[in-house]
Amino acid sequence: MNAAPAPVKKSASKAASDDSKPKAAAKPVKTAAKAPVVSKKAEHSPVSKTPKAKVPAPRQVLTASEQRMVENKVEKPAAEPTPQAPKSDPVAAPPAPLKPAESPTLAADDTALAARQLQDKIVVIKPPIIVKDLAAKLGLKPDQIIHHLREMNIFTSANQSVEEEVARKLSLKLGFTFEIEKREKGAGQVHAPVKIVAPPKPEPVVPSELLPRPPVITFMGHVDHGKTSLLDAIRKAHVTAGEAGGITQHIGAYTVRRGDHLITFLDTPGHEAFTAMRARGANITDIVVLVVAADDGIMATTIEAINHARAAKVQIMVAINKIDLPGANLNRVKGQLQEQGLVPEEYGGDTIICEVSATKGVGIEKLLEMMLLQAEILELKANPRGLSRGTVIESQFEQGRGPTATVLVQHGTLQVGDAILAGPRYGRVKALINDLGQNVKEAGPSIPVKVLGLDGAPSPGEEYNVLKNEREARELAEDRSDKIRLGKLEAPPKITLENLFEAIADEQRKVLKLVIKGDAQGSVEAIITSLRKIDSKKIDLEIVSSSVGAISESDILLAKASQAVVIGFNTRTDNAAANAAKREGVQIKLFSIIYELIDQVKEAMAGLLDPELRETPLGTAIVKQVFQLSKFPVAGCSVQNGRIVRNGRARVLRKRQPIYDGAVVTLKRFQDDAAEVRAGLECGIRLGDFNEYLVDDIIECYQLDKFPQAL
Repeated sequence: MNAAPAPVKKSASKAASDDSKPKAAAKPVKTAAKAPVVSKKAEHSPVSKTPKAKVPAPRQVLTASEQRMVENKVEKPAAEPTPQAPKSDPVAAPPAPLKPAESPTLAADDTALAARQLQDKIVVIKPPIIVKDLAAKLGLKPDQIIHHLREMNIFTSANQSVEEEVARKLSLKLGFTFEIEKREKGAGQVHAPVKIVAPPKPEPVVPSELLPRPPVITFMGHVDHGKTSLLDAIRKAHVTAGEAGGITQHIGAYTVRRGDHLITFLDTPGHEAFTAMRARGANITDIVVLVVAADDGIMATTIEAINHARAAKVQIMVAINKIDLPGANLNRVKGQLQEQGLVPEEYGGDTIICEVSATKGVGIEKLLEMMLLQAEILELKANPRGLSRGTVIESQFEQGRGPTATVLVQHGTLQVGDAILAGPRYGRVKALINDLGQNVKEAGPSIPVKVLGLDGAPSPGEEYNVLKNEREARELAEDRSDKIRLGKLEAPPKITLENLFEAIADEQRKVLKLVIKGDAQGSVEAIITSLRKIDSKKIDLEIVSSSVGAISESDILLAKASQAVVIGFNTRTDNAAANAAKREGVQIKLFSIIYELIDQVKEAMAGLLDPELRETPLGTAIVKQVFQLSKFPVAGCSVQNGRIVRNGRARVLRKRQPIYDGAVVTLKRFQDDAAEVRAGLECGIRLGDFNEYLVDDIIECYQLDKFPQAL
């Protein structure tokens, strides 16, 4: 305890010598020396040791660069007047209290930088773009950013990220320019945005590399005119037996060998709902065989098929089927064809017409011969080398295989292991299956195969491309998916005074919501197209979701959340989905024929409409006298015509103006209750809570009948 005062005296003497110096020299050090120089008593006390121990602690808050900045700012003014810097003094040495005082200055610099960016209306941020970080850059609260995103139909939280395009649209909406932060080379691990390159365009055709290819022939025509039966006769198979209702509801692709020649056939549906599928069939074919029944003649779908073929600039042949039926009239059919511009060769035209019977096998060989002759005239060739390209004919989900796509190779050769891109779907070809169900290693031009290995079912009609590697295919597929999704981000129209009443009326309209599942993408597309053609001004039809595959539990939960009905077409229901539907009270309707599905949906839409109420007049009575009873008045009436019914509806007319409408509560004949009183008789009538009867009032009795509304 006695040894402690020695250093204190030394410091006190130094303090005295410092006080004797000019005041100008003491000013810069004033703030630094103010904290440790308190009093001698305080320095003698043990409490004085505590601040000495706590002084170095704030030094750990600052980085090395910040520490140098603070020391430079503090030491420069003090260096000129006093060369004895308080470095050797253990008490006055630590200028630590200055350092925390300077850290707000650094934060203020960052705030000033952010303020300048806000003033310049430029937002610079590095990926990933988190909602709360974007809100801070825009000077808004995260809730406000989330509100704006919801107006763009994007539902996210403050800690989730958004795409660059979304952030750019939002910034533009708020009056800012959005930019992605660019780092210097080697300054971080953030990768530069990948430049998306479109699939390579087909190389110029070299005539010497072209080789003959099989013709692609499509059978088109009206439903039940025998297209598939005719193809069965050619393939000697029985495809029609497996089709629901005896009609084709997919595009079937088959390869048939006749001698040394291969022929690829496409069988398109004939029902009017499959217009898009017929158009695809015409666009990827070389020859269209128009099948017309000899007993029915040309129908509306037949004319539509002719228009599709002409729009695709495809050669048309005609096969008049069912010539063995008693009602066959070949001359009438040929006359109808001539009216459509298809003049038979026997009439001086250039349209090849073959008379066949699919069930009897008549004329099949001649039809094949004419097909090969027509193909030879067209001189069909393709290059079997290079990266393959073609068209997706059909796609579906198969149990045990996942997404599959039936494609028609048009250029190059498709091989197992190729990286394939089809619209927003990509993958590596795991297997190729031909029309006989056999695995093949490759498929050349004009050969249809089923592809396994895609990450989803592409839309029919999409062009597929084979790329150099799977990485390129994935990047292109993701880019296309983003563009498709961003195309749906348009904000809904805002309510104005002009459209307010229309919006209220729309909210009052009833809506039938559907979740559609099908066995193939083409079937789902045909169903959606047909359902959207249902015209109704009283009820709306909304398709919540549409996809291929079996009905799953997630479909049931989606239908429950959106109050929708699940429609399945040529598909099945999982056990979990069936249990979930029973538990959640969701209705599942399964169909195998498309026109039955459409009729059921029309009936369901009509059933949602409230029945229309119509008045049926029953009779009239005139008030002759009003009787004031103890509780209420009663009108003494004489029935003029028809009848007055108890518990019916009635209105009171006074000078031809209605003044009350309500139910007939009491109807009496003298002292007895009566069910009805007919014309020429007198009765007592009391209507609801009406008590203001006058003589000569007319009471009209009527009933309300409910009539179902039509779409």
